[in-house]
Amino acid sequence: MIASAFPNIILAKKHKIYSTALIGTGWWGMNILTTAIASGTVKTIALCDVDQNQLDLAVSKIKELTGDTPKLYKDYRELLTKENLDIVIVATPDHWHALPTIEALKAGCHVYCEKPISHTINEGKAMVAAQKKYGGTVQIGLHRHAAPHNTAGIEFLRSGKAGDIKMVRAIIHYDYHERNPVLNENPPEGLDWDMYCGPAPLLDFNPGMHPKGFRNYLDFANGTIADWGVHWFDQILWWSEEKHPKTIYSTGGRFDENSVADVPDWQTATFEFENFTAEWENRRIGGGKSEKHNIGVYFYGTKGTFHMGWMDGWTFYPSAKGAQEVHMDHTLHQPDGQNIPELWDNFIHSIETGSKPIADILNSQYATNMSLLAMMSYKLGRSFKWDGEKQMVVNDPEAERLMQRAYRDPWEYPAL
Repeated sequence: MIASAFPNIILAKKHKIYSTALIGTGWWGMNILTTAIASGTVKTIALCDVDQNQLDLAVSKIKELTGDTPKLYKDYRELLTKENLDIVIVATPDHWHALPTIEALKAGCHVYCEKPISHTINEGKAMVAAQKKYGGTVQIGLHRHAAPHNTAGIEFLRSGKAGDIKMVRAIIHYDYHERNPVLNENPPEGLDWDMYCGPAPLLDFNPGMHPKGFRNYLDFANGTIADWGVHWFDQILWWSEEKHPKTIYSTGGRFDENSVADVPDWQTATFEFENFTAEWENRRIGGGKSEKHNIGVYFYGTKGTFHMGWMDGWTFYPSAKGAQEVHMDHTLHQPDGQNIPELWDNFIHSIETGSKPIADILNSQYATNMSLLAMMSYKLGRSFKWDGEKQMVVNDPEAERLMQRAYRDPWEYPAL
């Protein structure tokens, strides 16, 4: 058994309080903000959400924790115009990550943005370009990059103790994030549904969409492969130090054809890299107690199999006869089994030192791209080739068109 230890992160000296606003005050956004408050590094100046019901809950929680009464906004543009901010946390649905992040950078703010960084590939490219142009530190919410057991696991793999690895396989096998199918209805009082949809098509409201359920709708997100997959793709790229797959193929479908949701609830993908092949599989059936590990990444090496997990830490299963398994438990925080405190500390340290954060925008974009490329292949129904250095599809105009989408008026797609 290997004892748990924190990753090699230098925690920030908390000698400054950063004026901070949260855009997207739902469950996960409040997880981030309350962690930031607990760190002693922020003062909550404002909260922004299109849903007054979530705003009311959030401001009540902030008053309880700090005694402060943040200003409330429903439009991030008004927030960024009126408030003098150091940090903006973007914790909206995926289709709203790009525009607020870019505008916050323009306003001179540092940004902590939830993963995946974007809904389409060209949005992510525009976000990276904005960070380069305007400066500012951007940390993406890939908190597993700061997790002690993930950090130690990557070190184990890089040490060669698992041998030569030519194949990895990421999975999530359980009933996840989809509520029972229900009929469309009028939006609840207090929710600005037009603003919620924003640059996406103005869909009929369904209570399965909000709160939390947006990931099951392709106009707002890209399903399980973008939600969970980006965490594991980040681990794969971190281990391999490769940045881009060369060929991508994905297929999938739905078990429940009666649901109004339209993301695949089962999906496989294959990514060919220079030195290895990566596979992905998610499905909502046949997981749980039927498998020892139903979430994580398997690294198949010449000396054995390494499983990087979540609640089950990591385990190396050696192939040598009589060799002992090697295991490390997780060091996770509640609620929700996360490592936001370590990621936030690294964010503040990066702001104060000018160093690159561990979940920086560029490498997080590469991890996000794997999810988005797989969804492009799923929509096409075939494979295609990818030039990662140019971040362009190779000789395939049909695939290239899926790198972005038309925005609904009056919203404008961010310029590259």
